[in-house]
Amino acid sequence: MKRKHVIYGLVIVVGAIFLFVVYYLYLGSTVPAGQHPLVRLNDANFDSLKKSFNDSADSVRVIVMLSPT
Repeated sequence: MKRKHVIYGLVIVVGAIFLFVVYYLYLGSTVPAGQHPLVRLNDANFDSLKKSFNDSADSVRVIVMLSPT
């Protein structure tokens, strides 16, 4: 009986961690008012990023790439 409670507890903890990770990575991407929305860089929108970057040659440009590793 006690072993079953431990297993249920572990399943609940792992499920909660999984839900937190999904929320953090995919659902929690809000920005302050007035800021452009966040964009996930991929092959489909890379040319748009390149054009925007090159069109603003007279201003300071910074690209930051963050990796979870």
